Formats: sequence, C-alpha cells, structure tokens
Amino acid sequence: MHVMIIGAYGSAGSAAAEGLADYVGGAVDRLTLVDDGEPGGGLCILNGCMPSKEVLSAAAHRFQVRADDRLDGEPPTIDLDRVVERKNDHVERFAAHRRGAIQELSEREGIEFIHDTARFVDDQVVAIDGEQYAPDYVVIATGSSPKVPDLPGIDSVDCYTSKDVLDATELPDSGVVMGFGYVGLELAPYLAEAGVDLTVIEHDARPLDEADPVFGDELLELYREAFDIDILTNTWEKRVEATDEGVRLHIEQSAGEKAIDAEGLFLFTGRKPTLDSLGIEHTSLRPREGWVDATMCAVDDERVFVVGDVNGKEPILHVAKEQGYVAADNIVAHHTGERLDRYSNIHHHVVFAGASVYPFARVGHTPESAEMAGFDVVTATRWAADDGVFKVKDVPDGLARLTVDADTGTVLGYQGLHAHADSMAKTLQVIVELELDVREVPDRAYHPTLPEILDGLFRETVAQLD
Repeated sequence: MHVMIIGAYGSAGSAAAEGLADYVGGAVDRLTLVDDGEPGGGLCILNGCMPSKEVLSAAAHRFQVRADDRLDGEPPTIDLDRVVERKNDHVERFAAHRRGAIQELSEREGIEFIHDTARFVDDQVVAIDGEQYAPDYVVIATGSSPKVPDLPGIDSVDCYTSKDVLDATELPDSGVVMGFGYVGLELAPYLAEAGVDLTVIEHDARPLDEADPVFGDELLELYREAFDIDILTNTWEKRVEATDEGVRLHIEQSAGEKAIDAEGLFLFTGRKPTLDSLGIEHTSLRPREGWVDATMCAVDDERVFVVGDVNGKEPILHVAKEQGYVAADNIVAHHTGERLDRYSNIHHHVVFAGASVYPFARVGHTPESAEMAGFDVVTATRWAADDGVFKVKDVPDGLARLTVDADTGTVLGYQGLHAHADSMAKTLQVIVELELDVREVPDRAYHPTLPEILDGLFRETVAQLD
C-alpha cells in the first residue's frame, strides 16, 4: 500500500506521517511526504500559535506595568523591531525542529520526502514536478489561509491580516478591526499596547459566541476600560474605500449608517481551507459543509482522508494533531477491511484574550449546551475579585463557572476568563474526560494558590448536590 501525505510539515500532516510511519514495513509499503513550505512548519509554527504568543508576551508585560498603580513613571513602549526579530529567530528554530522531524522520518526505509508542490490531475493521481503518482490513499493536510470577506471596495485598500501584524515593524497610529473572533480578541490588545488607536466592529451584542453571555460582557468591559479599545457592537460593515489618510469603513447600526476613518484596516475575519492550488476540480471531491466525515474520510472518495484546518471542522492545533493520528489508523483499517474509528473530542478551546493576561478557556459543556444535550445541571460561578489571591497578584478581573450533572454529580464543563485560566483548563480537561463526580475531586489547600478558584467551584456545586 502506498500512502501520500500532502502538507506533511503542518501539525495535522506531521501527526499523520508519524502515525503511518509505524505501519511502514507492515501494512504500508511506501509512504510519500510532500510539502512545499518554506521554511516549513505549518500555520502554528509560522504564523499562528507560537509567533502570536511572542507578540502577546510583549503586550502583557507592558499592560501589567501600565495597569499597576504601585509603579511610577511612564510605561515602556514596545520595540516592534526587536519583537519581530526575536519572533523570527524563534520561529526559524521551531520550523527547523519540524523539518528535522520530517527528515528523520524520511530516512527510514520505505519513506520519502518531496519538497515541492503537489496537485491533483485526476482521482488519486497527483502531479509533482512533472512526475505523476498514483498512491492507494491520499491525506490532504494543507491547512488554512486568511479569509478576506466579500465586501465592496475591499480590493481597493491595503489590509493587515494576522500574518501582517506578526511581521509588522511599523504600525499605523489608528486602525479599524474587522473580525472579533479568537484572532481579533488576541491581537487587538497587542495593537493597543503598541500604540494603535483601535475601533473594533462586532456583529453581535458581545464577543465569545461559545461562552455564556456574562463572559463576553466581561471581555467587553475589560477591553474598553483597560485597553481603551472602542468596540462597536451590533454593527455591520457595508463597504470600504481608500482615502488619502488610509481607509474609510462604512458601517450600519440600528441608528443608521456612518463612516469610520482610520489609517489602517485590520482583517481578522477568520480563515478558510487552503485548497485553491490543489487541483481539487480535477477530482470527484467537492468541498462543502460535511464533505469529510468523522473518520476523516472524504465522503466523495473513500481513499482520500482530510485532516486539520483544511477539512473545516475545528481549526484548533490539538484537534488537528488528533485527527492526523486517527486518519493514520483509519487508512490501515480501511485497507485491511476493518471498522474505522470516528473521531470525537471534548470541547477544549483557549483564547489568549486580554494580552494573554486574562485568557478565556472552555472545556466541555456550558449550562446551555448541557441542557440541550439532555442534562439537568447545577452550576457555580466565582468572580476573581472575590478571591484574595487574584487581588494580591494584581489580576483581579474575570470569573469562572462550573457545570455539573445534577443527577450524577459528573463534571460536564468549565468556563474561565481569568489569570491562568489557560493552565487550569488542563486540570478540568482531565476531570471532564474521566467523567469524575465533583464530590470525588480533592478539595484541599495546595500551592500554587491561584487555582483555589476551582476549589470554590467544586465546593459550591457539591453543596447544591447535597
């Protein structure tokens, strides 16, 4: 059996490669890894998770110095040249590590790596540098790209995407932000700390669709008060035009239409699957909603598996990796006539909001999603300001909420918008995935003390159960 992975440098593709490598010499006779990336590494390493943390750390340091009234003097400015220089250095190291891992795999017998562009010319027929390959199975792992909205005038103006922001050594004095999902929530505070006067367009009454409304409301207040960002809610973009000073965005609100002038336009309007150069039109594959099933198999061709951002399911790093491993096992299962496993995962998202000082994390259910799934629930909510440790550490904003099955005591979900919520999410992930009864979760004093907010949630829900 010959398997080809297109997009082997990315998180999903490298996971699929690692998973399939274990079968080479057995069920897999030949494994071909293909990627034209330069320097190679996939979205997370090059333009996503890792470099964004780099710039957010600079914003976090400035924010905490600026917000701490115990410190005197002017806050420091962010040196964009040094931020980008350090970011690029780290990214090259991370990319080199990923390239090294793929190179190490390709040194095994039966595995080859081709650093070039792959393009379908027929069903399961792939052309690479003039040569055609007909593998038994193909794994598509080509990731995602910034999505540019279909807005009148958008082609006439220069825009900053998330990649542009990560590479920027100069930024405009003012900007308008389109897109207030996880990318906008993470990068807006960085821009604000870097000195950009921001206006953000939010279509709904609040951000954070996946959370209870109180979390979105808390974020709105934090961004408006702590970061001085002007957020226009229930607002829609109508058209955009270039001006001598930059851009003019025409918007619609309940009170009517108005225009916003700014020097720069920031597009954080989501991402789309990277398929344009793959030659999909030469195959029976028809990308659309539901074109990849839970086994990671394309519904139009059972010998094509699609993993990571490109399948449009859930563009999250850990999900992409898990999908890659599932696809590897399912390819072998399909080849040997065995049942394919369906991939499912506990909801586990983290948004590094508030310059990563106040990250948002959700694991498992919210009360609403739990009730929709048929559970009767009890909940507990604690505000960071009510726990002394958050005050003494000067991170007093935010809250946390626990959702528990009222009948069994099983912990169903956690939402946290507070300092170190990202780290605490791992604890809750283990609790939720193991379906632990909240009454069995240890409640005792321990260090560090910041997670005592979790103890409070455990105690309150146990009290309701009892």
